[in-house]
Amino acid sequence: MDTSKNDPKKIKRPWPTKAAMTQVYEMKLWGGSDEVDFYSGEGSHHPDIINPYIEAVTSFLTAFKTPLVVCDLGCGDFNIGKKLVKHTQKYIAVDIVESLIAHNKTTFKETHLEFHCLDIATSNLPSGDCVLIRQVLQHLSNFEVQNILNKLSSYKYVIITEHIPNGNFEPNKDIISGQGIRLKKQSGLNVLEPPFNFKVKHKKQLTSVTLSNNKGIIETTLYQVF
Repeated sequence: MDTSKNDPKKIKRPWPTKAAMTQVYEMKLWGGSDEVDFYSGEGSHHPDIINPYIEAVTSFLTAFKTPLVVCDLGCGDFNIGKKLVKHTQKYIAVDIVESLIAHNKTTFKETHLEFHCLDIATSNLPSGDCVLIRQVLQHLSNFEVQNILNKLSSYKYVIITEHIPNGNFEPNKDIISGQGIRLKKQSGLNVLEPPFNFKVKHKKQLTSVTLSNNKGIIETTLYQVF
């Protein structure tokens, strides 16, 4: 009897993420205007959300005598990344949407800045000291999240930002990639909890922004990896 269809290692997985994220930008599902080609949503533009993040990450990056090589996995429209580049030895910005990366390459120019179009769940990741993953994992299935986490042990520092519910919640409920986030299931990602059990040496909360109208919390955590 063929049991391969029940073996997750042998299942041929569809990867809807690239198509879903491309559609988000093409149809402006995260907002924006006709004058703006690419817009990564309020979470990448609202001052109350992004200013604490930029301040906290800048403080972390500038604490090192030798600047770090930073990999921004899911860089979006680069409204945030452009404020951090100057504090790094090298900044490698990655996103899955080809047209977005092409736009960013022509818009943002720094000698130590690179843009790459990669699916971070399936591709080899650039080498570096520190990874930024800002409100990216929340859009992905547990299968893809696990694939990404498996690659992060090669970095010394991992800074993850997630949109989580207010109060207590059951973490890590699975979703279909690109179809909303876990908040719709009153859930959110916690990479230290099952099924991920991400192993770290140390963790520190950098920011926590409570959104109005009970819309949850945007939380950023720094993990020092073994």
